[in-house]
Amino acid sequence: MGAVVALDTLFNGGQVWKGRPAPPAVSPQPTGHAALDAALPTGGWPEAALTEILLAGQGVGELQLVWPALARLSAAGERIVLVAPPYVPYPQAWQNAGVDLRQLSIIQASERDALWAAEQCLRSGSCGAVLCWPHKADDRALRRLQVAAEAGQTLAFAYRSLSEAINPSPAALRIAIDAKPAQLRVLKCRGGLARSAPIAFAVGH
Repeated sequence: MGAVVALDTLFNGGQVWKGRPAPPAVSPQPTGHAALDAALPTGGWPEAALTEILLAGQGVGELQLVWPALARLSAAGERIVLVAPPYVPYPQAWQNAGVDLRQLSIIQASERDALWAAEQCLRSGSCGAVLCWPHKADDRALRRLQVAAEAGQTLAFAYRSLSEAINPSPAALRIAIDAKPAQLRVLKCRGGLARSAPIAFAVGH
C-alpha cells in the first residue's frame, strides 16, 4: 500500500492543480442603476432568468427599478409584456421613462391563468421581458417561470410581497424594496454578490 500523504502537503507543494471557478459572464442587460449594477456580479440583470422583486407595498419604485432596461429593450424592437398588472399602467409615465409604447402589451388574466400566461410568453422567445404579479405562487410555480425564461432567453420579473422573503425561491436574483428607509436589498443572487449592503433608492410613484 502506498504512503499516505496529507492533502495540504500536495496542495502546498504544487503537485495538485486547483481549479478556479470562472467569473460570471457580464450581463448585456444593465439595470440602469449604477449602485445596483456594482452590487451584482454580472453588472446587470441576470439574462434569461427570473428576477423576483419583493415589495413592502405598492408604489415604492418597483417600476422605476426596471424602466431603464425596458426602455432599452423596447428601443431595440423587443416586446415588453405585462401579465395581469394590479393597476392600469399610466401610458405617459411609461413613455416619459423611455419605453416605446408600441412595444408594450398588456394581458388581462385571472389569478389562476396569469402564471400560465406569463410562462407561455416567456417560453415563446418572442418577448424581451415579461413582468407578472403572482399572489399565490409556490416554489414549483416560480421554478416553471425560471425554466421558461431560460428556454425563451427572456428577462422575467415577478413582483411579490416582501412577506415572501421568508420562503425559498428558485429565482436567479431576489431584490427587496423597502419604503422606510427607501432602499434596495439584494437578498439572493446567482454567482454571489459583489456588495451586500443596502442600496439607497429614490422612491417614486
